Order: sequence, then structure tokens, then C-alpha cells
Amino acid sequence: MKIDNSPFQRVEEFEYLRTTPTKQNSIQEKIKSRLNLGNASYQNILSSSLLSKHIKVKIYRTII
Repeated sequence: MKIDNSPFQRVEEFEYLRTTPTKQNSIQEKIKSRLNLGNASYQNILSSSLLSKHIKVKIYRTII
């Protein structure tokens, strides 16, 4: 593809502003990845033995 006489190569996907749009303009994979990272981060907190059950329930309700 050429724009203003500058050639550009077609690619299947690329990263732009920390998101990877595909040729179908889909960012679903990045959204799934971010959700999984978020889930993993609060999972560590909720499984900690340092916090009381009451505090864990409050955190859970706040996040979810």
C-alpha cells in the first residue's frame, strides 16, 4: 500500500498505544489479557492469610 508515495507493508497485527488491533480491528485479546492480569492481582490479596474474612469480603464487593 502506498500513501503519499511512501510504501507501507500490510501486517496481520501491530501494537499501538499498548493495544494490538488486528486486521479486523479487534482488541478482544488485549481486553482478555488485561482482565486476567487484574484478576490475578486481587486473587493474591484474597488468598492472603494476613487479612480477616470481613476485610476480604469488603475488598471483593468493592472490586466485583
